[in-house]
Amino acid sequence: MQTVMASFNSWNGEKIHGDDYLLSDVLKGKMNFDGFIISDWNGQGQVTGCSNDHCAQAVNAGIDMMMVPQDWKGFITNTIADVNNGLISMDRIDDAVRRILRVKYRAGLFDKPKPSLRLDAGDDSKLATDEMRALAREAVQKSLVLLKDNADLLPLSDDAAILVVGASADSLQNQTGGWTLSWQGTGNSNADFPNGDTILAGLQERIAQGTGSVTFSEDGSGADGSYDVIIAVVGETPYAEGNGDIGKFETMAFADQNPAASQLLADLDVNDPNTPVLTVYVGGRPLWMNPELNLSDAFVSAWLPGSEGKGVADVLFGDVSFTGKLSYSWPAEDCQVPVNTGDGQTPLFALGYGLTADDTATVDLLDETESDRGCGAPDITEAGTTNEPLDIFSSGTAQGDYVMRIGGPANWNGTEVSVDPLATTDTTPNDATETDIVVTTTDGAVQYSAKRARWIGNGQIYLQNNDAETGTDLAPYANSETSIQFRVKVNVAPQSDAVNLSAHCIYPCLGEVNIAPVLSALTVGEWSNVSIPLQCFSGLDVTNINTPFLIWADDAGLDLEIEDVRWMPFTAGSDPDCSSFEPDPAPELTTSTDVYIDGIADTDMFNDPTVWTAKSATDWSGIPGYVTVTEIDRGAGDLALDILYGNHDVAAGPKATVSFPFKTEHNLTALTKVQFDLKVIDYAGATEIWGKMVSPGNLSTGDIVLNSALDTWVTNEIVFADYSAAEIDFSEVGTVLEVLPNWNEAHNDVHFQIDNIRILE
Repeated sequence: MQTVMASFNSWNGEKIHGDDYLLSDVLKGKMNFDGFIISDWNGQGQVTGCSNDHCAQAVNAGIDMMMVPQDWKGFITNTIADVNNGLISMDRIDDAVRRILRVKYRAGLFDKPKPSLRLDAGDDSKLATDEMRALAREAVQKSLVLLKDNADLLPLSDDAAILVVGASADSLQNQTGGWTLSWQGTGNSNADFPNGDTILAGLQERIAQGTGSVTFSEDGSGADGSYDVIIAVVGETPYAEGNGDIGKFETMAFADQNPAASQLLADLDVNDPNTPVLTVYVGGRPLWMNPELNLSDAFVSAWLPGSEGKGVADVLFGDVSFTGKLSYSWPAEDCQVPVNTGDGQTPLFALGYGLTADDTATVDLLDETESDRGCGAPDITEAGTTNEPLDIFSSGTAQGDYVMRIGGPANWNGTEVSVDPLATTDTTPNDATETDIVVTTTDGAVQYSAKRARWIGNGQIYLQNNDAETGTDLAPYANSETSIQFRVKVNVAPQSDAVNLSAHCIYPCLGEVNIAPVLSALTVGEWSNVSIPLQCFSGLDVTNINTPFLIWADDAGLDLEIEDVRWMPFTAGSDPDCSSFEPDPAPELTTSTDVYIDGIADTDMFNDPTVWTAKSATDWSGIPGYVTVTEIDRGAGDLALDILYGNHDVAAGPKATVSFPFKTEHNLTALTKVQFDLKVIDYAGATEIWGKMVSPGNLSTGDIVLNSALDTWVTNEIVFADYSAAEIDFSEVGTVLEVLPNWNEAHNDVHFQIDNIRILE
């Protein structure tokens, strides 16, 4: 072993990237490791007192090579300064260089020709030889784990009439998972895998050896009682790193993450109850699947079989015996996590479990009781109650440790509102040409006791802990029938359908309600009291509140005066009615709809393209004019959008996106994909263009590497079936398309064009 990557983890409260005991004393000293240590992606920035571009502690701790994707120039400058100032010794620098060179010499990099001249260079046939594919197929055969076979369905007969259902049956994207062709493994089609076979293809090939048949009905509508067996191939959609994380307010229930797949099994049970069902689970981890196991006569975990789907058929038909065993315990409850061997818990299926086709074990009907809260959600039942109002803003001043701030696209990081009653605050105090919201002081119940917020466009006014990254435990208020209360004077009523009142538990954790109807019902020009039950703010972690009050709107002209903001106990009642805050269902599109064809197709449905800019990946202050979006004529009056990024502070690494949003969210579940054309004029410092769709609640398709080429129009599609409900809610899409250069690369001077954006059936 010649290279080791430091982990993002902490050990005894100290980030490993800055832990000289583990990296130098243990790894390099006690274990005599003489290779080099590399950091993880900006891992040095997580060390206390460090930033992405400056961390002497990580160098001194023993990291020899730094992975600094954006701030590398600043890191070099700061590290040289640290050496010159004696914070890092030259001996440490020499040691790091020596270790890196040693590994390169051992690998022969100084003797071998350049990669393009080496053996088999450029011969892509060597990437999928018969020997390689046979080995991969064998790995699939050996990894399948039989969890249940109550009806002795296995092995299958090649004389049987088989119906195959499920979105993962004919999806190499789902078989291969994350980190495949793209970071998240999304945006791929079967055509992108010329040397791969789906599970369906394997079943079809194998059945041809007998007199049976395989029929494919992805949605299960073909289940009519005429088949000998149904194979339901269901599972997860691809994810990588944090995008696959299950949040603290969620459980490990498969149905919560993949409702369509779970519903498919339930529908089969109703529509075709007499045909036995063999479920093949395709996914990257054990999940709580008691309901799905109960709906299955037999159940096989195929994990992520990769490109060799035929290996699944080999085992299902008995050409190869089941030998796979669980390498990790399978949970018996939806919050039985973690569950490890020897920890005293009883899993549903233990480490090492795995049946063979000859076993006679029966899996009894399983308990389907679900938890009443997320696995990591705090239990606040012991937190007690309080009678003490939480004063947040009164007498014209933020109370306690709270600070009033405003934000918007020009500066989402937030601008602190001046305490000077004669001052005016906007989101860009150093730039008079652009702002999102303006705040002044006015008279409320007494002189200068209120703040007046006037929206110029997309903006928010909020009260937040002075240290925005630190939350406060307010659990007693959640046990005390509390309401969020404030006095408000509506000078100009909302023109949009949404004005959101929220409380945040460090974004993106939040709970919010739409108060546009409440504000619209108030008498213009008169002070009124507003009281919203805290229980209506679903998803809020009351043990970690950093922002107890925030009003957001994208509503040019909205004009409100606000005072006396507080959390008031025992004002909401024990069972408040929150139905009036539940949003109306998003309007549904049922036919193909043009978004941009020679201009925005429907200005009542879609906003003009919007630009979001940031000074860097960590400083989300905006850059006015950084991106220009103009219409050009492709010829014969065919208009397209020309998108040109400017050149701003190369060292900081500015970022920008261009979005095509609905005016209000729309339900796209009756449609299948978004299609658009892309042409790159200049990649500049980037190598890829990314795209995604977005729905409320921080949900999205994730960043998709788009197909693109210089000076050539390339058609792209985002296919809805490739994404689960845990990723994006297609019943409530807010942004049809968001486009940007690879986030991790330089955005300056990138130039591309977009045309023919459509949502298709």
